[in-house]
Amino acid sequence: MNSKDNIRIAIKKQKASVDAEEKKDAEVLVFNKVHSLDEWNTSKNILFYNSLPDELQTTRQLEDNNHDKNIFLPRVNGSTLDILRYDADNMHIGAFNINEPSGHNTTDIEAIDLVIVPGVAFDKNGNRLGRGKGYYDSLLSNCRAIKIGVCYDFQLLDNIPAENHDVKMDIIITPKSLIRIK
Repeated sequence: MNSKDNIRIAIKKQKASVDAEEKKDAEVLVFNKVHSLDEWNTSKNILFYNSLPDELQTTRQLEDNNHDKNIFLPRVNGSTLDILRYDADNMHIGAFNINEPSGHNTTDIEAIDLVIVPGVAFDKNGNRLGRGKGYYDSLLSNCRAIKIGVCYDFQLLDNIPAENHDVKMDIIITPKSLIRIK
């Protein structure tokens, strides 16, 4: 087993021990920090993620920010991600049992100003460890948007293995930290 797999296993165990109150508190702290950023305030088109149960929850974010921002979500399309505008009334259960936008009106990544990125772990150099499928690295490889990794404090590590194709984050936010990558 490689070290990326070991990190995934260790983080999964830690996520399983987070109770509902801790999840809610972390969500509020992290997204309050996101909303305080100049990058958030100057962005119009924002790509979020629709959270899995073990990730920082984004349901409230999708609903609350849908009035003054154009909110987009990814949708799995084979080995890539499509980007579609979020519409609560036009969603379906898609790949990996994630609620995804329906329709054919996709948006190019170049139209996105800011991306909120989930991850299994991040490090203080902006590296991100995902679930191992490469969806976000592929999507973000030619992306000019500000990339913000969000996670619990225990998901921020000193160093994680990174490869040439791994896309670095510009900012990492946890309940206790806000790190701008130089």
